[in-house]
Amino acid sequence: MTHTLLRWQQRLTGFTLATGRCTAWLALLLVIGMALVVVLRYGLGIGNIALQESLTYLHGALFMLAIAYTLAEDEHVRVDVLYQRFSPRQRAWVNLLGTLFLLLPVCGALFWLSLDYVLSSWKEQETSANGGLPFVYLLKSLLLVLPALLTVQGVAELLRHTLTLMGAPLPSPASHPEEGL
Repeated sequence: MTHTLLRWQQRLTGFTLATGRCTAWLALLLVIGMALVVVLRYGLGIGNIALQESLTYLHGALFMLAIAYTLAEDEHVRVDVLYQRFSPRQRAWVNLLGTLFLLLPVCGALFWLSLDYVLSSWKEQETSANGGLPFVYLLKSLLLVLPALLTVQGVAELLRHTLTLMGAPLPSPASHPEEGL
């Protein structure tokens, strides 16, 4: 039983880490795009709305797709006034209950509340009102992708904390074994 839970925890976390690593390339594209906008605008006097909007799309995608990766690496913002003094078992309880009663319900609510908004955008094939990029509905779809990815990692975190409470030795978040995917 423990071995099966550990294998699923590692697979889910491996998926999240792979997604995060792929998403990291968006940061490079964002920097290159921003440099291009600056050179075109201030060096050549050329403005391009579509190029500028693409930077907004990249910025949004970078954050929306990397949130689960941040959770997997345990790099999210945490107020550790008390948490840092807790034993590993106490931390596992806090994380398990927080994931179960806060993270997962928020993911469900975010998905549910965004669904009509995103579907409406797809139905209209929404485009930019400024003559920029025509794919606004794709950007809005990230409102559904974000809670889905975060839920996948939330389940991995539930498994990890459950295994900790069961006494199973686990790798630290920074050394998740993602091989084998």
